[in-house]
Amino acid sequence: MDQTLAWLEAERLDLAAFLDGLSPAEWAAESLCPGWTVRDVAAHLTLSTRVTLPATVKGMIRARGDWDRMTGDMARERAARFEPAELVAQIRETAGSSHRAPGAGLLDPLVDTLVHGQDIARPLGRTRQMPIGPAAAGLDHVRASRFYGARKRLRGLRLTATDTEWSAGDGPEEIRGPIGDLLLIATGRRAGLTGVSGAGLDRLTAAMQP
Repeated sequence: MDQTLAWLEAERLDLAAFLDGLSPAEWAAESLCPGWTVRDVAAHLTLSTRVTLPATVKGMIRARGDWDRMTGDMARERAARFEPAELVAQIRETAGSSHRAPGAGLLDPLVDTLVHGQDIARPLGRTRQMPIGPAAAGLDHVRASRFYGARKRLRGLRLTATDTEWSAGDGPEEIRGPIGDLLLIATGRRAGLTGVSGAGLDRLTAAMQP
């Protein structure tokens, strides 16, 4: 737990520093999350240390039980309420917080921060290096979780990292690439496809069609 929280704090602080350098146009740009701007994603990241169970229940009722709709609504409402500099300050303020959204596991906030950092950076043509240790731990968690859909998406595939000693899966076809791109793929980001190769690429691409 201590290691995970240390990784999470470092990643939040690094992301806050990255966000400090964005222009107004970049804050308004579309992220990798459909229908979410960069500002919406940043606002979403401030919620994991602040959202409560009553607020989540209320949001689910308003969204008629649709989790994705609820998270999008909450992110956009918060993005409209606070200026970019305020959102960055909020990320910094609770960077070391262990508070998690209702239902979230220990590693979910770390995965959220790692992946959403790429959701922000990649459409802007900017590079954010994903730290290998946290990314590997996050990928192990995503593969085992029912929440992310990775079990179905990666069925029949063996994943092998090219930048660290990590591999998983016993499928007949291999996907090779940096651990960060493997994490993006596991969480359903098609942007991760550009960094990987292997005999299973056609199967994976088909499984990730919109």
